Amino acid sequence: MSTRFDPRSLPGGRRIQTDVDFDPSAAVPADTPIAGRAMVVVVTDRLDEREDSIGPLVTELLEEEGFLVGGVVGVASDESEVRKALETAVVGGFDFVVTVGGTGVGPRDITPEVTEEILDQRLPGIAEAIRSSGLTAGAVDSIVSRGLVGVSGSTVVANLAPSRAAIRDGMATLCPLVSYVVAQLSAIDEL
Repeated sequence: MSTRFDPRSLPGGRRIQTDVDFDPSAAVPADTPIAGRAMVVVVTDRLDEREDSIGPLVTELLEEEGFLVGGVVGVASDESEVRKALETAVVGGFDFVVTVGGTGVGPRDITPEVTEEILDQRLPGIAEAIRSSGLTAGAVDSIVSRGLVGVSGSTVVANLAPSRAAIRDGMATLCPLVSYVVAQLSAIDEL
């Protein structure tokens, strides 16, 4: 099944990198296990400064864990833009959506509030594991992050803080746990 996604359809959305209409069999060798299809949403008001570093970093980390990354989309820290990006990913059938940014305590940090609105179930243990691991790694923005992790439909949604340390540490903690949840959700879908 192929999902067509055009980030330009997002209100104010900017295309960073996307390859959503892809053939998974051509993307990886047949004997390589696939953890699922993923999408990255970069939330920031300074997109031009971060688009070249955050998207590729998260993509690389996801691919190392066996996820096929179908797109990286940048949106402003605006409630409607973040919601539209998340809803598009869920409706598009992605297994995993990682948002990066907008998780702090500033007045424009609204990613957790928007994420909570679309979640069917929260997975607070995973969010706390990310914060705990961030403490050990010294990623201050990860420690004070209000980021959530949960499930919307059959899509796992996770919010990460935007520093490179928080992303690297958060993905190392997050990916094995998300792979487990995605496998559970896939089993339910097959019933």
